Amino acid sequence: MAKARVKVPGKAKAGEVILIKTLIRHKMESGNRKDKKTGQKIPRHIIDKFTAKYNGEVFFSSDWEGGVSANPYCSFNCKVDKSGAFEFIWHDEKGEEFKAEAKIEVS
Repeated sequence: MAKARVKVPGKAKAGEVILIKTLIRHKMESGNRKDKKTGQKIPRHIIDKFTAKYNGEVFFSSDWEGGVSANPYCSFNCKVDKSGAFEFIWHDEKGEEFKAEAKIEVS
């Protein structure tokens, strides 16, 4: 099971550009490694899509491939204009979805 962490400032001024940091603990198995005990290939299991929403609107999205390392970290900026909520969603190839949320107060 993946575990997500996000870092969003708690407060900002209207029109400010903030830095958002995300990290999800996930093995990101490429399908190329072999189990050391059995010699069998470990099945591919990667997160292939990441989406960030601010007050319900997507403002950042990316598609990931097998070359992304384990425990992927992603940082990006967002211009905030009003108080609200962020929602971060990671999707993997098996159909699982992992979510994290954060709130910000804008003055």
